[in-house]
Amino acid sequence: MKQIDARGLSCPQPVIMARKGMAELSGGKLEVLVDSVTSRDNVMRAARLEGCETEVSAKDDEFSVIISKK
Repeated sequence: MKQIDARGLSCPQPVIMARKGMAELSGGKLEVLVDSVTSRDNVMRAARLEGCETEVSAKDDEFSVIISKK
């Protein structure tokens, strides 16, 4: 699974990085690491707009958004 570490970055950077990763995703899953609720929500929204499914897990103040193409 490809991983993008967008921790410490503010929007729109995590969304831009996630969209680039989704464009390169031919199958499988993409994990995007973020450390703000706003970035988590925006990455999830961008993934759904691209027709992808998302799963989120949280640990402390960090979030892992798993994106998979339908």
